[in-house]
Amino acid sequence: MNRGHCIWQMTVVLLLALTGMIATPPARAVNEADLLPVDQAFVLSAHASDRSHVEIDWQIAKGYYLYRERMGAVPDAAFAQASLQLPEGIRKHDPFFGDVQIYHDRVVATLTGTPAASAQFVDLAIKYQGCADAGVCYPPQKRNLRVALPAVAAGPVAQAQTKTDLAGAVAKIDGTATAAVSLRALAGAHDPSSGATDAAALPPEQAFGFEAIVDTPNRLLLRFTPAKGYYLYRDKTTVSTAGGNSLVLPGPLQWPAAKAYHDEHFGDVAVYFDPVEVPLPLLRQTADAQSLTVTANFQGCQDNGICYPPMQRSVALALPAGGTVSTMQPIPPGAAPRELPSSTSIWLALLLALGGGLILNLMPCVLPVLSLKALSLVQSGESRARARGHALWYTAGVVLAFAALGGVVIGLRQAGSALGWGFQLQQPLVVAGLAYVMLTVGLALSGVVQLGAGLAGVGQKLTETYGHAGDFFTGVLAVVVASPCTAPFMGGALAFAFAAPATLAMAVFVALGIGLALPFLLIGLVPALASRLPKPGAWMETLKQLLAFPMYLTAAWLISVLASQRGAQGVLYALAGAVALALGLWLWERGRYAKRQHLVRGFAVVAVLLAIMPLPALNRLPTPATAPSQAGIVPYSASKLAELRANGQVVFVDITADWCITCKANERAVLARPAFAAALRTAGAVYMVGDYTNVDAPITAFLGEHHAVGIPLYVVYPRGGGDGEVLPNILTQAIVDGALARASR
Repeated sequence: MNRGHCIWQMTVVLLLALTGMIATPPARAVNEADLLPVDQAFVLSAHASDRSHVEIDWQIAKGYYLYRERMGAVPDAAFAQASLQLPEGIRKHDPFFGDVQIYHDRVVATLTGTPAASAQFVDLAIKYQGCADAGVCYPPQKRNLRVALPAVAAGPVAQAQTKTDLAGAVAKIDGTATAAVSLRALAGAHDPSSGATDAAALPPEQAFGFEAIVDTPNRLLLRFTPAKGYYLYRDKTTVSTAGGNSLVLPGPLQWPAAKAYHDEHFGDVAVYFDPVEVPLPLLRQTADAQSLTVTANFQGCQDNGICYPPMQRSVALALPAGGTVSTMQPIPPGAAPRELPSSTSIWLALLLALGGGLILNLMPCVLPVLSLKALSLVQSGESRARARGHALWYTAGVVLAFAALGGVVIGLRQAGSALGWGFQLQQPLVVAGLAYVMLTVGLALSGVVQLGAGLAGVGQKLTETYGHAGDFFTGVLAVVVASPCTAPFMGGALAFAFAAPATLAMAVFVALGIGLALPFLLIGLVPALASRLPKPGAWMETLKQLLAFPMYLTAAWLISVLASQRGAQGVLYALAGAVALALGLWLWERGRYAKRQHLVRGFAVVAVLLAIMPLPALNRLPTPATAPSQAGIVPYSASKLAELRANGQVVFVDITADWCITCKANERAVLARPAFAAALRTAGAVYMVGDYTNVDAPITAFLGEHHAVGIPLYVVYPRGGGDGEVLPNILTQAIVDGALARASR
């Protein structure tokens, strides 16, 4: 048997092995539309049997089960020395978690602890994960419950019983009733020490009415109606529209005069005790009749009594045909109204975009692509014409990629999606695809495959065309890899782009691209700079092979991001595909010199197809269990943030992600250092972290509230209420110290 025949046999064996490993459909690949919503599959409730025992009850739907090992409950500090007891479950060998215990039908856990003498309730952070018997698992779940504790026996029995009836009747799950009254507040409404003058607090729907009507084809009329003895905050009210993509809110709400009021929750504020009507002008993009939904977010309080959490009401309206049609482009649905940009702000935004793109060259996420361009610029030292060609084609790739990315983001935002800078790296499919691209480039630089070498025999013209295409797609790659990074000046420019009409927004993205490409553009167009490049020589081959290793490191980093998004099984799929991809590239290169070239390259194509096969399955895999929070770090939740602020805490909110290079750089330089922890202690601040590695609706909403176009986002909330201070994307210890000092005054 000759050597060539042995090689083909080995190749067939490898391909069959890869086919068996990769093509096997995952156990979870069933139709997820047939699954129950998670809160119907696992109905969670809790109550206190006595002050030291809280029973947590899961009612499990038929055909579903919970993992014992993935259940937990953490109470607040008022419930000390807590311990959770779970009953024995059914033992099972699980293909994902090994030997486990599971529960069907129902499970009741008991949390024992020692409550503070003054505690009237306990806040629980509960986690759990379960699956359907059909083979699909839900992601890990988190719920926050507030459970009333029976009154201390020494207290007045009647009053304690009233509190228990009100606050203990239900345990409110976060997100299920955003307009519900705070249970703590309801319990306090009957407490003379709370200062409440009414016998009981009204339900939010009775305490605060909201209506919206069509006044004219170009204007709506909003009516807010506080009940007698209640008031509404003017500056905590926002309004948005949905369903009519041709509508914009051209300016701030036109409120009538409000009453100045000193509020114990937020200090000196403007409020309304009486019904108030607010006109809402509309700019129409079409005169056709259309349907839209008006959504108001607002907050109010009972005078000298309880304060309600933020409420949301929506009203569906039919906008008649007619009215004045505007040529302005709509702003993103849900965004706060903004003033139209002036010519000064336009030029400032373009200048900031140019500077941000220029500084982006220094960010670590762009380093691998800079390595590629360094090599191409060295090669361009052969002539000024080639240097100019490299620079111009690279610039074209960068600018067009920025324009395309900006068009996608702005288009999706106008359609109602809350996407921002770097959003594509929340998709495991994109992350794995980028890892494959980096691997392919690295293998080409290492000499495993010569991309485009087949064109060499066609003619010099085609060879030059290939070189130009390589420069162009290197520019595209630079933009894709740069998207996890945010450079100084970019934040203001991007915020302008997402609020401005589409034409101006595109100009901002083009300016960003020109800034990113500017160093190479100058070298290519300025002969004095190009002449300083080293002369070509044999050393270039060594440099090319050396530059392969930043590509491999970038691929490894992307796989680590994938591990955070889809766990070990996702990494296995991606690595198996990477091996198949490397095999395909190797076979393609071997095919250049093989006698049966078409057969070998056929195997190469099969191998590349095998590499692609696991990628669609990544989105169907569950997200891995969330690691326990580090000491001193509170996971982000809107309800917890509201509670901390109501208690007068300084809060430092950090929205980060594993794919955000700028976030990681800030963590190393500032947030993970002892000086930052000391500043938090000095200010008495709580450090709250939101993980945006995967798509997260509450964090997306938080980003939208602060008009953030990407991450990182750092917000410091002051003691005693008031708006939070948004910090720059690039942190220093001095910036953090100053913000915490101001917030703690």
